[in-house]
Amino acid sequence: MPFSLFSAPEREASHFLGFAGNVIERQSEKRSDDAARLALTEPEARLLLIAPGRLVLDFGNGAANPYFTLAAAQALEAALDEAVLLGRADGSAMLAVPAAAEGESLPERFKAIDFRSIHAQGLIDGAGLGALAQGAALLAWHANHRFCGRCGAATEMRAGGYKRVCTGCSAEHFPRTDPVVIMLTVSGDKCLLGRGRHFAAGVYSALAGFVEPGETIEAAVRRETLEEAGIRLGRVVYHASQPWPFPYSLMIGCFGEALNEDIVTDTAELEDCRWFSRTEVRQMLAGTHPAELKVPARHSIAHQLIRAWAEDIPD
Repeated sequence: MPFSLFSAPEREASHFLGFAGNVIERQSEKRSDDAARLALTEPEARLLLIAPGRLVLDFGNGAANPYFTLAAAQALEAALDEAVLLGRADGSAMLAVPAAAEGESLPERFKAIDFRSIHAQGLIDGAGLGALAQGAALLAWHANHRFCGRCGAATEMRAGGYKRVCTGCSAEHFPRTDPVVIMLTVSGDKCLLGRGRHFAAGVYSALAGFVEPGETIEAAVRRETLEEAGIRLGRVVYHASQPWPFPYSLMIGCFGEALNEDIVTDTAELEDCRWFSRTEVRQMLAGTHPAELKVPARHSIAHQLIRAWAEDIPD
């Protein structure tokens, strides 16, 4: 059955997105304060070594291996006292550990590669990317919340890495996820795409923005579209979501029904914004656009939103 803009898909579209393939059993009800320390003593424990924005990979056997033993992590001087327990996969404990070594200081067989390149080059599988998204988000949160937002005292890790407790006022702090809406606005056989000033040459994408406090997903989609493009939306429909470890966001992909077509571009946010026909978007996806215009990379939720609409067969 072809994709329909305002009907639920037969299969969750999130399954096709990068960083969304996590298969770890999180076992959230079993996270004791010493859960990470105990997991590190298990012979079969698998460790992800994560530096800011990068994952350490072992190319010793040719292929990229993202998992390390405790001994290998110790040899690379990983910060084991800051390890967080992600959960279990195939019965083995899975942990994320801050990598102490910078990429250029690693032995030759190891490389610290940025997250986007790891996915774009297909260096690890979907389950590995999902574990990476979970671990990177947690470690980034810990790095950014070492002090209490209430009294300013130092905080300490608890619950295997899923909580920090203030040493001064005993306030409890929990990991956060920043929700971001990303939406493809549609009017008949046209969709709305824009480009930011930092985009690669020729790339146009769906509009996006952070959800604000007290705001529903649908309200955020309507507000951001109106603010950035002057387009008012009627119906808003959820399509898919994608963990986005930059540093700890959740991209919430939606389609919106345009009620007007006269664009008023917010030039502080966008370099350009315009309507594209379905034929033109299909050319962009195929790499045959006469002006060499393109859409974002396949692993992004923007790409999947655009492709789902472009490949729809209108009634």
